[in-house]
Amino acid sequence: MIDHTNLKPFSSKKEINKLCEEALKYNFAAVCVNSSHVAFCKDIIKKSEIGLASVVGFPLGACTTQTKEFETAEAVKNGANEIDMVMNIGSFRDGDYTAVGNDIAKVVQAADGASVKVILETGFLTDNQIVKACEIAKESGAHFVKTSTGFGPMGAFYDHVVLMRKTVGKELGVKAAGGIRDARTAVRLVNAGANRLGASAGVAIIKDLTKIIEDGEWFLSSEDKPEDIYSWGAADSKKQPKDVYDFYMQKRKEFKKS
Repeated sequence: MIDHTNLKPFSSKKEINKLCEEALKYNFAAVCVNSSHVAFCKDIIKKSEIGLASVVGFPLGACTTQTKEFETAEAVKNGANEIDMVMNIGSFRDGDYTAVGNDIAKVVQAADGASVKVILETGFLTDNQIVKACEIAKESGAHFVKTSTGFGPMGAFYDHVVLMRKTVGKELGVKAAGGIRDARTAVRLVNAGANRLGASAGVAIIKDLTKIIEDGEWFLSSEDKPEDIYSWGAADSKKQPKDVYDFYMQKRKEFKKS
């Protein structure tokens, strides 16, 4: 279920090669890399069933649709069979849903059968906006909705994943990504409804989970800290639009009351 990920701008070929070798060893669902690394990865994993995901319009989603189309087509040509595209967040917040839907649909078309995951960057959105973004992605032919890039104000949180799964139903996949560093977080997000996880800590997660199982232990929900589970715990006035930050502060206030 894990997309083994390295999206650092300074990643070397040695590090990308290690990523692919780890994916082969641990049978991860896919490797997820920047588009310039796709051809290199394809050569390493070509004899396996490991998927090859390329990010597109990453990490801002603010480039033109034509740019995303070209990057998608180039990635697929070089061997990618999954595309993780960033939604045009600015257009979405402007209420230009037609432009957002067209942006996604054009990438789906350019992907030519490859699975398309739409990164919503949930930390820039309220709950109602997350629902709307999921609906647009579904209507536009996407195959997954995804929480975040890992470069935004929030990563993957239980309440967001629950909301996304509820909105898209069984028809689309839900990928949780951003800040997933241990088995406890990974299992929580799968329980919330994610059927794919994006993580650079895939190996650590598997080793952590294996040890827990071998020790005969499991996770007690009473040990969870609410600020680690719910999105309001990561709200940041310096990184989020004011209206979105205020929304999460209100969620936090309502949670504390309950």
